[in-house]
Amino acid sequence: MKLSRRIEVQAAGQAIAILAAAIPELPKGRLKDAMNKGAVQLLTKPVKRLRRAQYALQAGQVLQLHYDTDILSRSCPAASLIADYRAYSIWFKPAGMLSQGNEWGDHLSMLRFAEQHFANRPVFLLHRLDREASGLVLIAHTKAAAAAFSKLIAAHQLTKTYLVQVKGKLAADFIAAGEIAVPLDGKACLTRFKQLAYDALTDTSWLEIDLISGRKHQIRRHFSEVGHPVMGDPRYGEDNKNQSGLALQACAVAFKCPLLHHQRAIALNNELVLAGFSLVTGQPRT
Repeated sequence: MKLSRRIEVQAAGQAIAILAAAIPELPKGRLKDAMNKGAVQLLTKPVKRLRRAQYALQAGQVLQLHYDTDILSRSCPAASLIADYRAYSIWFKPAGMLSQGNEWGDHLSMLRFAEQHFANRPVFLLHRLDREASGLVLIAHTKAAAAAFSKLIAAHQLTKTYLVQVKGKLAADFIAAGEIAVPLDGKACLTRFKQLAYDALTDTSWLEIDLISGRKHQIRRHFSEVGHPVMGDPRYGEDNKNQSGLALQACAVAFKCPLLHHQRAIALNNELVLAGFSLVTGQPRT
């Protein structure tokens, strides 16, 4: 079942009773589950997710429910806390997990996972990673940290390194050039790369990527444009299926902490790196 419903509260009462009366086709148990998973919003300024079934609503308030049985029944692997610096933390987001939720819920999101983990700390997402991709994500826990990191990112002073597996063997002159500058959406953008290894067995190349700009799906679109789509990409490229999923991972971040001015360099260990590659040897796993 999939439905969207806007509910104007006519008389004060508990949220679950008002929802149940307005949406009789859904049992209270399903409505409570939808609330817990972030599918019910209270349309205030700012909009907030309404999770407590017993929340006291007042006449004139407005609720919005976006209910999708399929989405609410999904699950994904758990995220892993890599480093905690109190004002901000660094996480490993697994493939299949959203960076943040949407109107249909947030139970599959990195931001909600961190919120539940810390319980008493606010969470602010500093950058996004595609749902199909895995890798390192930064989350701030104070408004000051969020503002400081936003400035750092805008000034291109936070370096993110990606590991990708692309289809085919790259030409020698392409490897020597080490960059793709194809405009996307009518805007200039630049992807720099270096080849780590070529796997003749699978006819794929493993690359280390440095994004100079940050257009939507830039790595995926750029390599598809030049005939070497990322393996396992469900959206871009042809004949690039991969049983392990999208072979794109944010494997390292480096920056000067804008709060304490320490140099930080965080990289994934070999246990979390993409299936099929070893950070220890720098070669495809055999």
